[in-house]
Amino acid sequence: MSSTPYVIDHTQARELLARIDVPQILRKLFRDLAAGHAVQPAQQLVEFPQGAGDFINYLGVLAEDGVYGVKTSPYIVREQGPLVTAWTLLMSMKTGQPLLLCDAGELTTARTAATTAVAVDALAPLNAQRLAIIGSGKVAQAHLHYVKGLRDWQNISVYSPSLSEDAETRALLKEIYPGVKIADSRDVALTDADVIMLCTSSAGPVIDPASLSKPALITSISTNAPRAHEVPPQSLGDMQVFCDYRLTTPGSAGEMLIATEQHGWDKSAIVGDLADLLSEKVPRPDYDRHVFFRSIGLGLEDIALANAVYQLNN
Repeated sequence: MSSTPYVIDHTQARELLARIDVPQILRKLFRDLAAGHAVQPAQQLVEFPQGAGDFINYLGVLAEDGVYGVKTSPYIVREQGPLVTAWTLLMSMKTGQPLLLCDAGELTTARTAATTAVAVDALAPLNAQRLAIIGSGKVAQAHLHYVKGLRDWQNISVYSPSLSEDAETRALLKEIYPGVKIADSRDVALTDADVIMLCTSSAGPVIDPASLSKPALITSISTNAPRAHEVPPQSLGDMQVFCDYRLTTPGSAGEMLIATEQHGWDKSAIVGDLADLLSEKVPRPDYDRHVFFRSIGLGLEDIALANAVYQLNN
């Protein structure tokens, strides 16, 4: 066997991912995690000297598939703005040889959005009708793609501050879901929403759950900014909190770290994670108050998608 890994660039990764049922791969992953067939270590954050940035390593082991790997994602500080890249290395547990080196940009977008979609399917009320998406970039577009068929949505609204001036992005959103509504304001998008997906790169809160008109499922993702969070940390105590993986998420999610340090919140308040939900160890929540789902992005998600891409070519 060659010790040279198969190298996949950004364009190839996008083409190959279109042939994969990403949510289904992630559902299997979380069931494997619940059954002890996968290992998810904590993220590894390493800072560059002199404030030049950092990199995060996302690790994972898929024993049933005989692979392990790492995604490494640097955050490089530059005068013209930060540069973020990511590459995933897939390794064989049988031969110890590298199998695949893949530009992880597309993998990261797909796994981030599809993980949220898996959570929405597991957590949202079965009769949910109104969906709000805050953010309109590539990650928000991928969220729309993966959740558009999960419920009988009567209204899907998207809001971001730049969207009214961005005809190209509005067109992309309507291509994904022709019935999407472009909201004039954040408040309009959030009106009576059953599910709210926060898909921004903001380092600080973009909504206040206390201002919403009724209990909703709120999902939130991560960005590389230190202690990034999309809801006020103090709001965690008033919500039913779920996450992608309870053993690692509280140690990385910005609002959880701040809520623990400053607001008396404790990670033991987490109701369940995706492994719990997909193995039916915890029930679907009731909606006497908001439900909050936080994902930080797991190495296992990257490794599972890298393995699926690799399998398409072998």
